[in-house]
Amino acid sequence: MEVIDRGNGPALVLIPGLQGRWEYLRPAVDALSASFRVLTFSLGSEDLDGYARQVTAVMDAARVERAAICGVSFGGLIAVRFAAQYPTRCDALILASTPQPKLRLRPRHQFYLRAPWIFGPLFLAETPFRLRPEIRIAIPDAKARRQFSWRSMRTALAAPVSLAQIAARARMISTEDVTPDCARITAPTLVVTGERDLDHVVPVDGSSQYLRLIANSRAVVLARTGHLGSITRPDAFAAIIRAFTEGHRHAAA
Repeated sequence: MEVIDRGNGPALVLIPGLQGRWEYLRPAVDALSASFRVLTFSLGSEDLDGYARQVTAVMDAARVERAAICGVSFGGLIAVRFAAQYPTRCDALILASTPQPKLRLRPRHQFYLRAPWIFGPLFLAETPFRLRPEIRIAIPDAKARRQFSWRSMRTALAAPVSLAQIAARARMISTEDVTPDCARITAPTLVVTGERDLDHVVPVDGSSQYLRLIANSRAVVLARTGHLGSITRPDAFAAIIRAFTEGHRHAAA
């Protein structure tokens, strides 16, 4: 397993989303590494417990005992499981655009999962159309949008995803229930969402359920973003996390 280790400062583990490759979070890694020692990796397991063990392996490899744990989208479910199972190693928990604790997939996506090698390309093809409105608002400059699209295309070519693994993780979202995990979390928790009308991937109302389930949790909205705020506005995303973790450390002191 390759461990990406960037920057200096307090340790922060960044867990990627459904596509499973850390490269798709590169803008967030670059922005966060200005304030944190960022540890990230590509997913390689078959269940949430295995993914949580993978986080511990990343921390052990980097000789980090405690870290802030930040999960983006599907990675947030892994972060919840890790924080519940390894409370002494979780200094703070950040859930960014995370699916609700138990999610029922839309009928169309359930249909795609029947044969991901056939319908997976269709799912990938429709994704840009669902994300286009939020990208236009998050990146209002046309030239900057073209640069963002070009970088995204290069990432897709350099870090191809596995449709079978994406399908397996999607099934996991609909079969796993992390509600019991939430009651066991003791770390201060920040729930980051985009704007309600811009996230067309994970409903903001679903992500907000963690505020009710996790003690000592609070929320923040990353303005002018939907689901992709961590990469469309990475500097603002990093600033939110930095303010949260610094406030937590000052309160502890």
